[in-house]
Amino acid sequence: MTATTEVLRILRPRRPRTRRGVELAMLLLAVIIPLAAYTIVGLTRSRHVPADVLTYGLGLGAVLVVAHLAVRKFARYADPLLLPCAALLNGLGLVLIHRLDLAGPKTQRSDATLQLIWSAVGIALFIAVLALIRDHRRLQRYMYTSMLMGLLLLAAPSLLPARFSEINGARNWIRFAGFSIQPGEFAKILLVIFVAGFLVAKRDALALASRRFLGLNLPRGRDLGPVLVAWLVSVGLLVRGRDIGMSMLFFGFFVIMLYIATERFSWVVIGALLFAAGTFGAYHLFGHVRERFEIWLHPFRYAQTTGYQLVQALYGFANGGLLGTGLANGRPDLVPFAKSDFIIATIGEELGLTGLTAILLLYVVIVSRGMRAALSVRDAFGKLLAAGLSVSLALQVFVVVGGVTRLIPLTGITTPFLSYGGSSLVSNWAVIALLLKISDAARRPAPTRIDDATVVVGS
Repeated sequence: MTATTEVLRILRPRRPRTRRGVELAMLLLAVIIPLAAYTIVGLTRSRHVPADVLTYGLGLGAVLVVAHLAVRKFARYADPLLLPCAALLNGLGLVLIHRLDLAGPKTQRSDATLQLIWSAVGIALFIAVLALIRDHRRLQRYMYTSMLMGLLLLAAPSLLPARFSEINGARNWIRFAGFSIQPGEFAKILLVIFVAGFLVAKRDALALASRRFLGLNLPRGRDLGPVLVAWLVSVGLLVRGRDIGMSMLFFGFFVIMLYIATERFSWVVIGALLFAAGTFGAYHLFGHVRERFEIWLHPFRYAQTTGYQLVQALYGFANGGLLGTGLANGRPDLVPFAKSDFIIATIGEELGLTGLTAILLLYVVIVSRGMRAALSVRDAFGKLLAAGLSVSLALQVFVVVGGVTRLIPLTGITTPFLSYGGSSLVSNWAVIALLLKISDAARRPAPTRIDDATVVVGS
């Protein structure tokens, strides 16, 4: 047999670039910018470059390099902007807390040092999540476990005596041995995992089997019952603990995730009606909610009492103007709880509207990259999980900034990565790790069975 045989070698498909070099370069900026801000604070306060600036720089850089190496090993195709943006926000938060430390009594403890320790703990959790969760889809198996753990964390402060759970009138803490943990920050992640898993399992029933009521398509009660019960219990526990901000946050991401899963606009309408009814009821039933509304509507009427904090923040924004007074040149220390709930006011006064806009743009980048991962990933659970985590982060920033700028009533939750507080910082690093895992799955090339194929053409 005569034959002409031609062997064609099918080249291996070109893999997308991992962009880890871009991430490393951006991390370098995420170290340089906070160090420059730290130096400016030192020069303004004492006319000298801080002696420990190099030590802090090397320490911060070493921690971030370890995080970068973890991404290279466990999520090499992950989005290259998520880690640098979170690191930059974390670094700037440390500088702002240090700046407020300097304005306090010299005998006061250094909250910036403690926040630095929490940053290291957060990055350790970030690495642990990357290493332990090899495939984000496995989290769906534990959706009911996540729900129970989330509700348990929310209920824990209410079950403890007030001396172990109450700070500034809100019972949403667990205090022990000089430390305090806000379990709601971790419950938020667990409940997002539960809602994402449940909505994926019931997606067809929720989208197809429905009843019409007042022109709205409503799913059957048995299909939506568990998620509604979890939502009611979680919001009820938060209202009982006077944690208004977290209540709004939970309500918001429940409704938005329902809308994303079912693509039914009726959920937006129902959510808006429930929110209006809940707000009306809470205003008339709970004195602390009514007080928040009164301060929001008439802050200068209570400028010397309950409205003092908000009025001082508004004066700070006015003093900062477009470009700000400059780091360490303002008086943000006049605002009570400037390091935690009102750190946005510090930015507004010393960096002005320009600096505040730049900070908000960093959040926009994180949320948009999270939503991009949600759109790109192939599995439905990953889509809902990434969308839920991104939405919860966006809502938290909106609620904080809206409250401090008097767009909405004050709620008393922290600004992610910027505010003083270990619970918020550590939990948000876990959120970034999950978003990185999902973006890695979205950008990772699909496995191919044919690596080196041989095609024979003969006659």
